[in-house]
Amino acid sequence: MLAKMTAKNQLTLPKAAVEAAGNPEYFEIEVRAGQLLLTPVRLQRADAVRARLAELSLTEDDLADAVAWARRAAAPAREVAEPAAPYGKARPARPRKPRP
Repeated sequence: MLAKMTAKNQLTLPKAAVEAAGNPEYFEIEVRAGQLLLTPVRLQRADAVRARLAELSLTEDDLADAVAWARRAAAPAREVAEPAAPYGKARPARPRKPRP
C-alpha cells in the first residue's frame, strides 16, 4: 500500500490499512531506524478523568455537592423587553461571496 504526504505534513492512510487496524481514531507514532511505526491507541477518557480528580484531591462528597449545586432550580428569569436598536433600523445582511 502507498500513502502520500501533503505539503502540510498530512498523511492519508489507505482505507484497507485503517480497517485492518480496527478503525482507530488515534495512533501512537514511533520512529525506528528511519521507519514510522503507527500503533492504534484507544483513549481511556474515564481513566484520565479519575487521574485528574485524584490530582485535585476531590472526594465523592465534593462531586455530589457540585452535582447538587448544578441541579438546583434556578430562580425563574424575568422577561425583559428587548431594547430598541440604538442606531436605527438594522441593515440587511450582505450576501456572502461563493467559495472557490
